[in-house]
Parts: sequence; structure tokens; C-alpha cells
Amino acid sequence: MPERMRAVSQDVLGGPEVLRLIETDRPEPRQTEVLVRVHAAGVNPTDWKHRATGGHLGSPPFTLGWDVSGVVEETGYGVALYKPGDEVFGMLRYPFGGGSHAEYVSAPSRTFVPKPDALDHVQAAALPLAALTAWQALVDTAGVREGQRVLVHAAAGGVGHLAVQIAKTRGAHVIGTASAPKHEFLRRIGVDEAVDYRTVDFAETVRDVDIVIDTMGGDYGPRSLRTLRSGGVLVSLLPGAPSGLTGVDVPPGVRTEGLLVEPDHHALTQIAALAADGRLRVEIDTVLPLEEVAKAHERGGTGRVTGKIVLTV
Repeated sequence: MPERMRAVSQDVLGGPEVLRLIETDRPEPRQTEVLVRVHAAGVNPTDWKHRATGGHLGSPPFTLGWDVSGVVEETGYGVALYKPGDEVFGMLRYPFGGGSHAEYVSAPSRTFVPKPDALDHVQAAALPLAALTAWQALVDTAGVREGQRVLVHAAAGGVGHLAVQIAKTRGAHVIGTASAPKHEFLRRIGVDEAVDYRTVDFAETVRDVDIVIDTMGGDYGPRSLRTLRSGGVLVSLLPGAPSGLTGVDVPPGVRTEGLLVEPDHHALTQIAALAADGRLRVEIDTVLPLEEVAKAHERGGTGRVTGKIVLTV
């Protein structure tokens, strides 16, 4: 008989109350896969959106969660990088490879990188999806370089606060939007100019931007176009991206891009190195045990999270 494990599942779409702990078969690692005993798993906005709407996953039942940090339990044939007992962290294939809100996950070995000793499992589990999203937007899509002006929306959020720091490591000048109470935090992580979106229209005050990272959607995309100089790029991280730009006249010389994050062993290795030497610090908003996953979703749904929410297993 297969060994059993606990996992979070849901039978219907809805609010946090639809989430429940179940017992299910523990996965077995296939060729080139590793079985990881989960110590901590990140919770991201995509989790509560999929819980409520099904999103890319369609109809339940399913287990959510893409961020994971833990210890290799078993290796499948052909795995060269890891052995049982190794501490690793990574992002499961998005969107169809999720399931980290469980006691075990099995995934291709190069989904993971070694967990730096400087990070505990909670910190490591908070990094992958958000940091890879920020990296792929700034480095791979926009090609951020020294001296450029970068506007990050929701700069205190999960993706935003990591995007700020990655841009700073590349020598950029960073402008961040957030409510005034979060401006001290923004300054602490390196934001050069903080804009209170509640009292200031960034589209009227911010100019000559090279890169916009839009984590908000709605009218943020069209308004952000007014901040960009010729040759600038807006990267939208929302579903159906570039979000909010259908039918909008894009200024000449400005580029718009959408992004759906994907696993990236090389990029995550560089992210781990930045985190290990303290140049990339993940802010932990809330830590809860796996059995309190509904509370994690409730907290996330408030829209007032600074940094990341993490489940411990």
C-alpha cells in the first residue's frame, strides 16, 4: 500500500472555508524527480484566486501551493544533483504542477536549488514564486540595467518588495507605490522615491521611467503608460496580460509585455546567492501551521499584507 500524507484540498470553489485537510497517497518520485518532505510552503495571491475561481486549474478537487522548502526524502532514477537529506527550495511548475500545501511533493530535481544555510525553511519557502516573478519581469523581460528608473507598483507586497531589491542590485533607481504607513519599510528595502497612491496620482507626478512593474492591473497599466519615456517597457503580471491595455493607445516607442512565471534553476540559483549574502531579504508577514491554511487565505484576502505569508508543515 502507498504511504499516506496530509494535504490541503477543496471539493468546491469558494471562500477560505472550502479548504480542508485530507489524507491522500504520498507521491512517488519518477525518473529525474525528487520527493521532498515539506517543511514550509509559501502562500501567494494566486492561491486564493485559484481557490475562489479555479483559474488555470479548472474545477476541484486540487491542492494549491507552488512555493516549497524542505528536505529530499527520496530520489528517482537519473537524479544527479541531490541525495536524501539535502535541504532544498523551489517553485513547482506553474500553474499545473502545484500541490506544495501538503506534507510531501514530488517534482523534477532541477525545480529545486540548495537552500542557503543563512535562510531557514520559512524564509526559503517565501522566496521562489515571488522572486522568480520579479526576476523574470526585470531581468529577462525588461533587461534592467544600471542607472535606469524603475516604477514598482505595490512595492511592499510579495512580488513588489523583492522586485525593488532585485532592481537595486542591478543599479536601478526605484520608485515604489504604497500607502504612507508602508513608506518606512520601502525606504528600508532601498526604494529611492515612495509614492502614496492614496493621496498622489503617480501618473501625474512620476516621469521618465524606463521600466514599470504592474502588479495591480485595472487602470494601473494605462495610467502607467504616461510615466514611461520612449524606449520604456511596461511588464504586467496579471492574468490576460498585458492587463488593462486592450483598446488602449500605447505611446510610440513604448513596449508592453505580459508574464507568467516559470521554474528557472539558473535564476533561482542567483536569487539564492543574493539571499545568502543579505542583498535580498524576504519580509515575512504571517506564519501559520498547515492546518490553519484558511486563516492564511483570510489574511491574504485583506490586501494589507506586507511581504509574504508562509505555512509550516
